[in-house]
Amino acid sequence: MAEQAGDPLFHSHDPIFNRKELLHVGHVPDEDRIVGRDDEIESVAAEVGAITRGDPPNNVMIYGKTGTGKSLISRHVATRAQNAARGNDIDCGVLYVDCSEANTETRTTRQLALSLKDQTGYQESIPVRGVGTMEYYQHIWQILEECFNAIIVILDEIDKLDNSNILMQLSRAREAQKTDAYIGVIGISNKVKYRETLDERIDSSFGHRELFFHPYDASQLREIMRNREDAFQPDVLEGGTIELCAALAAKKHGDARKAIEILKEAGELARRTGSETVSESHIQQAQEVAEINRIEELTSGATVHAKLALYALASRIITGDRETHKTRKIYERYVSICDLVATDPITENGLYRQLKEQAFLGVIESEKTGGGRSQGSYLLHRLVTDPKHIIKAVRRDSSLEDLPTYDRLGDSASATAERDAELSSFS
Repeated sequence: MAEQAGDPLFHSHDPIFNRKELLHVGHVPDEDRIVGRDDEIESVAAEVGAITRGDPPNNVMIYGKTGTGKSLISRHVATRAQNAARGNDIDCGVLYVDCSEANTETRTTRQLALSLKDQTGYQESIPVRGVGTMEYYQHIWQILEECFNAIIVILDEIDKLDNSNILMQLSRAREAQKTDAYIGVIGISNKVKYRETLDERIDSSFGHRELFFHPYDASQLREIMRNREDAFQPDVLEGGTIELCAALAAKKHGDARKAIEILKEAGELARRTGSETVSESHIQQAQEVAEINRIEELTSGATVHAKLALYALASRIITGDRETHKTRKIYERYVSICDLVATDPITENGLYRQLKEQAFLGVIESEKTGGGRSQGSYLLHRLVTDPKHIIKAVRRDSSLEDLPTYDRLGDSASATAERDAELSSFS
């Protein structure tokens, strides 16, 4: 039989990647590829482990910065708990919801109901629109009654939910005789103060334990990267690329997700440029792309005023000779920008609150300092990333892509041409 020729438009062999799925954000690696999280695995298992013995699990909230393994460990432990429970003749299910997408109670319950239907032989039709939240709850309770003894629900980025009523519904379902199945909830959030936003009744009903995940250090990131080397073809990664990738991620945030993203983007750059290997130069270029993506992700839910505040701070750093600026100086630049984009500015106190939120997210750092008897104390703000990355990230917002150049923000005329050229290069 003659060998069938492939389509010449598509290469049958990828010269750079071998197992690209190892570099995907949602990929849950095998246990031997999980690095530096043994204590965290045991802590999460201690909270939900009772479910494997037919006993009620604890609810748990996991906090930590992006890329510290919260989602990975939650899914890993939940899957192992499910397997262990089934080994004990306990029907246990695992459900995962990204609340940044399913950000309302209706969307979340719809996804839970549809996921349960996909995992079982449930025959009833579940509408995707046109019904209320309570109807989705009814499907959830019915499927649990028919098919499960227990279930673990992972609510990732739980702080993105518009309300937390689902926590009360899930934690009280057995008590309210909605189902006999045990339900354990793992909530995941970057915001350590999320609990303070919960209604007192919901917080009491949820009754959760809290765990904190710390950033990876450089040696852990190196091992994580080495465990992804087989994502590439043999000998594609040049010497030093893994070490540089880990060092850049450790220096910035200890973010394993971003380290993996840098490695993936470096491979894409090498392929697009026709290179046979991934070099340190590709890693450096990929790091900038990943950092801009990180800023865009962190500010995606921010108000226009928060983005303009970041833009104002970035512009002051670029056009001046200081890395830190007072709230008042940032506000002055912010007001100028608002005037030019025909947006009503918020108050200086309002801007301060926007900067405080960005400090919480890790986009900026704010430090209180004394200005002497005449000035009193004040806050100094600085960016934790290159101001050029802020400029590019903010301009990705389609409503802000025409932000003004610096000659229109009150800078000295002598610096106009140079600063215009500099800003244009950031676009």
